Amino acid sequence: MQRGSVALVLAVGCTMTGGLVLDAGGVIAGATVYGYTYSELLGRALVACAVVCGCYGAYVLVGSYLLRRTANKVERHKLRSVLRLCAVVIGTIAVLGVVTDRWVPALVSLGVAGFAVTFALQQPLLSLFGWIYIMVKEPYQVGDRIAIDGSTGDVIDVDFLVTTLWEVDGGLVASNQPSGRHITVPNSVVLATGVTNFSRESFPYVWNEVAVQVAYETDLDFASEQMRAVAGELLGDEMAHAVADYREQLAETPVELEVNERPSVNVEPEGTFITLRLRYLVPPKRGQQTKNELYRRILERFNEHPDRVAFPLGRNR
Repeated sequence: MQRGSVALVLAVGCTMTGGLVLDAGGVIAGATVYGYTYSELLGRALVACAVVCGCYGAYVLVGSYLLRRTANKVERHKLRSVLRLCAVVIGTIAVLGVVTDRWVPALVSLGVAGFAVTFALQQPLLSLFGWIYIMVKEPYQVGDRIAIDGSTGDVIDVDFLVTTLWEVDGGLVASNQPSGRHITVPNSVVLATGVTNFSRESFPYVWNEVAVQVAYETDLDFASEQMRAVAGELLGDEMAHAVADYREQLAETPVELEVNERPSVNVEPEGTFITLRLRYLVPPKRGQQTKNELYRRILERFNEHPDRVAFPLGRNR
């Protein structure tokens, strides 16, 4: 707020000073540069500074007013980006109008220059179009966990030209943990490649599995029931509510799919042992934490019943 007020005061001061200098330049003869006297050049420069300060001050004040009334941080980020773009476009046209005397020639100049600049700045322009696509179609938003162009991470910023990710995994760590590195991906990539969104706002869950290997002597019905019970205790009704949302979204598509509202267990014989795979829904950012807790509880429950659950010989599980 204070910066915006200061910028507007500077804009008024530059406008008044520039106007006085321009008036003086009209009656005082002197050396010229490209047909303009030094007084005219100084006056135009001051008016251009006034335009820049005015656009910046309006951006800060309007942005502060609107952002205070927007609670959602994703919406705030979008609003801030759109206001910034509007301020840059309006300010550029206004400055060109001041420098070239008239607004129409300024717009024509933009069109002619734009035709030439298109060839020199293809990638930045594609990234700008990519930003517009991201704002309109929302393949991802700030806060989402995505995989794009070979990188996986949490979106922390979507600028006009690049998307910044807080990297997950990436060779330094594993198990879906942040590495601490930032990755910048050109927005143009979203126009040419697929985006995997693990936590979109309409359904912020993913299916996950915990696999436990047991011997053939195991009571499979008992072991499966224990795994489902452990998952039910940990996940509670959260999964049931998530599955209800999942079914509603499936109903709006031509896809037909059976979905269990509670954790399920799939049995897979594999050579000398059997793999029991517990399947459940979980928010992606809690995936590893949930898996760790499920492993711990399942093994504790199995170890309480050695007569009904046997593990394969050896140390491999």
